[in-house]
Amino acid sequence: MKTLFNKSLIFLFVLSFAVNTFGQKNIPPKYELRAAWIATVANIDWPSQSNLTTEQQKQEFIKLLNVMQSAGINAVIVQVRPAADAFYYSKYEPWSQWLTGTQGKAPKPYYDPLEFMIKEAHKRNMEFHAWFNPYRAVFKYQTAQVDRNHITNTKPEWFFTYGPHKFFNPALPEVRTYVTKIIQDVVTRYDIDAVHFDDYFYPYKRRYDTGKVIDFPDSADFVTYNKKFPDSLITINVLDSDSNLITETIPDTTKLFTDKGDWRRNNVDLIIKMLSDSIKHTKPYVKFGISPFGIWRNKKEDPRGSATNGYTNYDGLYADILKWLKNGWIDYVAPQLYWEIGKKVAAYDVLAKWWANNSYGKQVYIGQGLYRINSNKAWKNPSEIPNQNRLNRQFPEIKGCIYFSAKFFLTNPNGVIDSLKNDIFKYPALIPSMDYLDTIPPGKPENLILIKNKRKKYLTWSQPYSKEKTAIDTAAYYVVYKFKGEQIGSLENPENIFKIIRNNTIQLPKGRLLFRKKYTFAVTAVDRLHNEGKAVNITVKN
Repeated sequence: MKTLFNKSLIFLFVLSFAVNTFGQKNIPPKYELRAAWIATVANIDWPSQSNLTTEQQKQEFIKLLNVMQSAGINAVIVQVRPAADAFYYSKYEPWSQWLTGTQGKAPKPYYDPLEFMIKEAHKRNMEFHAWFNPYRAVFKYQTAQVDRNHITNTKPEWFFTYGPHKFFNPALPEVRTYVTKIIQDVVTRYDIDAVHFDDYFYPYKRRYDTGKVIDFPDSADFVTYNKKFPDSLITINVLDSDSNLITETIPDTTKLFTDKGDWRRNNVDLIIKMLSDSIKHTKPYVKFGISPFGIWRNKKEDPRGSATNGYTNYDGLYADILKWLKNGWIDYVAPQLYWEIGKKVAAYDVLAKWWANNSYGKQVYIGQGLYRINSNKAWKNPSEIPNQNRLNRQFPEIKGCIYFSAKFFLTNPNGVIDSLKNDIFKYPALIPSMDYLDTIPPGKPENLILIKNKRKKYLTWSQPYSKEKTAIDTAAYYVVYKFKGEQIGSLENPENIFKIIRNNTIQLPKGRLLFRKKYTFAVTAVDRLHNEGKAVNITVKN
């Protein structure tokens, strides 16, 4: 009897925890980024092969988006520049070898993949984050067939070889200027929602035949470019109306770095600040996000660090993520926590809490490792990923997740995609707004009316009036809510979301909806930074 009593107490505690922590009836949040990385390097996710026809590429991408949309995904992060090459038309860099099989060769029949992908994502009301690798220039250079006009051939002095790859030298001012120009070109010409970097800054340190870590070949650069600049004097590099890069000389060149690690971190700081300034100068609504390796520093190295014992961004990759968050140079951080809950060296739960506590008011999205499923005993548990999502929702600073990688939505390992679709992402979600970028919502939709066409019924409305009519102020999409009867219920409950759409007309279900004589629809307008305006409503009779 005592054992049964104890088990009952445990059950009641777990039930109470689930209700209190995750919301009444375990309803998912209304505002949450639910994203996936689509890797193009080495044809990891898309296209599946480098020799597909244009139509095959398009159909593969559409299928991938449809499957992810049905699972609840509302944003995609697509690798558009994997190795100083392009999945878009560029006058600076060649077409990617992973697109057509030959670097420099355009798709045939011709299309612009980036333009196509953005259009298809937005059609499904998914955000499109353009993922760039800033420093990787040649992937596996010993076997790569590099176009003669590739930047490594026209400016070989900008690069160093490390391991199997070639990298831009982060120490060179002309490299920072070039990379900024490449990314600003995309921001200017394409309707992207964000610029995204992953964890490749200085390369991961490698061990070779000697068993010793090989250092980067930058000793001469440390002498030539060793200038210490105060943070407050890092300046803006932008393109003018004629696409000429405007640069300003950074003053105070009398101080020198004494530590090479600090110097390397400053080199990365410079390009992050340059890019942040150039993006906001060009399109203030385009976000800038970083997805770092999951550990900033270990507590044994820094009292501010996490209770972990692994490789770090700060010491290994020379990326001081916390500095970028604190200074407002980036808009979100998405640490890659590809470890299980409770892992001794680096526990998912420990690190999720640490990043939530060190966000400096910026949004945190957690990178989760779909690719790890079934890799060991912990990852064979079908609840591992769902439990990670539930844990994320305990922290207000954690506003969503990003899965690596997209192809696993097609294979559904261990039924995890079913768990997302039917439980974790059961109801639609809006991407959270960023009050540090914009807080002003669009107005109410106007002229909401019911149209009857034979046996079909439609709701239609006009775009809200916008005095400024800028990309930030105007409506980007609409949320349609449905309620039983003649009254509007809660707009904060995602159960009440009927559709999220980009156009201003929607067909209503046939028949007697919910077996009621009357039901009410409410429509709100949302801008591209996801500020939601007030609702207009209409009651419809069957």
